Amino acid sequence: MASRPQAVLAAVFSEELSALSVRFPLLARRLHKWLGLFVAAQAVIWSLTGLYMTAIHIDIIHGDHFIRRAEPRPLALDGLADPVSLLGRLPDGSSLRTSFLLDRPVYVASSPSGSAAFDARTGERLAAPDEALVRTLARYWYTGEERIEAARLISDIPGEIRGRRPPVWQVDFSGWNSPTLYFSPETGELLARRHNLWRGFDFLWMLHIMDYETRDNVNNPLLRVFTWAALLFALSGLWLLAYSLPRRRRRKARP
Repeated sequence: MASRPQAVLAAVFSEELSALSVRFPLLARRLHKWLGLFVAAQAVIWSLTGLYMTAIHIDIIHGDHFIRRAEPRPLALDGLADPVSLLGRLPDGSSLRTSFLLDRPVYVASSPSGSAAFDARTGERLAAPDEALVRTLARYWYTGEERIEAARLISDIPGEIRGRRPPVWQVDFSGWNSPTLYFSPETGELLARRHNLWRGFDFLWMLHIMDYETRDNVNNPLLRVFTWAALLFALSGLWLLAYSLPRRRRRKARP
């Protein structure tokens, strides 16, 4: 027969377990509620931005549909200028590649300070493209029928081509999608294409990854906080489920 102190301890222990069994579900409900309020708005943003990203094909976002496809062109090596000597004409030249400026074969030499284009046949360094040439290049690459609204050399780099070194040529086309092409001021090469669907994607991507500055850091602290909060929200829901299932079984067993 258990002694009186042991009986008292057992009673106290039983009461504590009963109190814990009451407090734990309450704690789970409160945790689940506040976590839900914390992550609800961002969860809606994740869903809506993800819907946009899946509804519009990524090739459309990239603007592949309004840019001429660069087909491989055979280039005979006979009669071409010596590329090694051309690279030496550019201070700190680090690489050289072949390309085409419209139908003209060129060498594009690159260095930390910039790039330069040389006529692949004569070895002559090409002058920087002017507005007339840039308009011709834009009309060549753009497959749509919209007119060119403006072509200008800009030094203030817009956010949609952040990271580019100024200056660049910017060519704006008319139309509901407002296509814009960007060209190198040194070689005339097409650097980027942007349009309203891309701009919408870029804005929604910023909201999706919660990087409101550079829009390219998918491992930023704010995103990690909300991701862990969403995970805790789901786990607290499972915690509540674990408390609710036995209760339902007992209610079914009573009748």
